[in-house]
Amino acid sequence: MTQRPTRSRAATEEKSGARRDRERPPAPEPLPHPVVDNHCHLDIADGEWWPTEQAIAAAAAVGVPRIVQIGCDLPGARWAVDAAAAHDALVAGVALHPNEAPRLAAAGGLDEAMAEIERLAQAHDKVRAVGETGLDRFRTGEDGRATQVDSFRRHLDLAKRLDKTLVIHDRDAHDEVLEVVDAEGAPERWVMHCFSGDAEVARACLDRGAYLSFAGPVTFKNAAPLRNALVVAPLDRILVETDAPYLTPTPYRGRPNASYLVPLTVRAMAEVRGEDLETLCRALDRNTEEAFGGPW
Repeated sequence: MTQRPTRSRAATEEKSGARRDRERPPAPEPLPHPVVDNHCHLDIADGEWWPTEQAIAAAAAVGVPRIVQIGCDLPGARWAVDAAAAHDALVAGVALHPNEAPRLAAAGGLDEAMAEIERLAQAHDKVRAVGETGLDRFRTGEDGRATQVDSFRRHLDLAKRLDKTLVIHDRDAHDEVLEVVDAEGAPERWVMHCFSGDAEVARACLDRGAYLSFAGPVTFKNAAPLRNALVVAPLDRILVETDAPYLTPTPYRGRPNASYLVPLTVRAMAEVRGEDLETLCRALDRNTEEAFGGPW
């Protein structure tokens, strides 16, 4: 498998917002039924905190035996394809992150990069998704927004043409994301990655056939609107993820995240919904297979 150059610590801290405690949290109690981490960036942690093989094994030991590895720039997309081919536990998603597209366009390389994403999306049958793509109004300014929309539309079209799951990144852009989905038409399977809206946004996405994927922020004290969204979502439309190494759930917020911490988020989700834990785990497992095109 190709070794992916790790992102710099400065880049990681830019996304997390501050310098963080780098100590790995202890392993939580295993889940009563396996679930899937449906959005992870193993390549970012590989070589910086622990090797991919150890991360996969640690997750499996607590009931998270499968992971969707997401590549969101060209090096990451290549790494994801190679990793999925090399590890039975993984499938891959490939795309250009909405903050990556304006940088590539400014350098005159967006068309070439999109052509490679299309090639990578067809490179192996374990590439199940096109994503993460979408809109990010937090880090990209007005001058890059038209390019984000164009890139999002191109990825959406690619997912439909190749019958891949579309994985959407939505940061501060709920209405605009849905405007693009409505204008272009949603693919058969699509996931709102790290869902960040309230109950109203959740209903709007669900009405259009989306799966809502919940990550560590659902455990944060200031996330009551997000928990309200979790409550209104039908059991057959919810997923769980880490977005690791980011968005570590409470009580370890700020430390590096990894798939083995999914049980913390799942237990919080069960409590919020008033759901039996094993029932929720079985639903999350089943939903992820349906959302990503079947078992692996």
